[in-house]
Amino acid sequence: MVVAHVEQNTSATKNRRSMTRKKKARTAANTTQVDGDEEMSSEVIPPLKSNHTPEDDDLMIEINPTPALEASSAPSFPALPASATQSTLKSETRRIPIPPHRMTPIKKDWINIFSPLTEILGLQVRMNVQRRCLEIRTSKATTEIGALQKGADFVKAYALGFDVNDAIALLRMDDLYLDSFEIKDVKTLHGDHLSRAIGRIAGQDGKTKFTIENTSRTRIVLADTKIHIMGSFQNIKIARDAIVSLILGSPPGKVYAGLRTVSSRMKQRAL
Repeated sequence: MVVAHVEQNTSATKNRRSMTRKKKARTAANTTQVDGDEEMSSEVIPPLKSNHTPEDDDLMIEINPTPALEASSAPSFPALPASATQSTLKSETRRIPIPPHRMTPIKKDWINIFSPLTEILGLQVRMNVQRRCLEIRTSKATTEIGALQKGADFVKAYALGFDVNDAIALLRMDDLYLDSFEIKDVKTLHGDHLSRAIGRIAGQDGKTKFTIENTSRTRIVLADTKIHIMGSFQNIKIARDAIVSLILGSPPGKVYAGLRTVSSRMKQRAL
């Protein structure tokens, strides 16, 4: 009986020793693993070696440099040669319609109309009887850029009723213009009221119209209810104001007084 008990005690002790050995082995393995992790974490990763230098940053910044804004100054262009001043464009044409009541006068004054257009402006002129219009176009002899427009204004002035000698001034002077308006643009009149307004503008034997022309240095054409004025910008305004006051019913004497004042001021400015 005693022997059996001793054998049981020895087996129990052996089991305890084996359990303790296994625990020691496990703890030793865990400690070695933790130490390995700490060594890995404590290692410093060295930076990658490259040939990068501060000069490379400057070069990379200046790859697409923005151009510096230059100080604004007037552009300088070389002088044009003499050949460039001559017009090399295609010939231009203008057609100016002629009213039926001006067909007979234009036949009588054809030489006086034809000569200034060809001699002064160097244009080519012809009369188209079927279309009832006067055609002008540029040619090799045309040297002035605005010659075609001047010729058209000259013919238009004659078609409106101005005398040839007065219309020629449009070709020789640059500050002359044409202005046209109707009586109904100023005041709506009908019947006898319209006739009296036209009579006030013309005056007895054209006295009022001539007075306005001489005072304002313009030329006026009364064509029924239409009024055409030729002159400089300032003179046209003076004549138009006088005609408008007559249309509105002002007596001629009051208009004459206003024209005298304007003419005296113009003389003082001329001095």
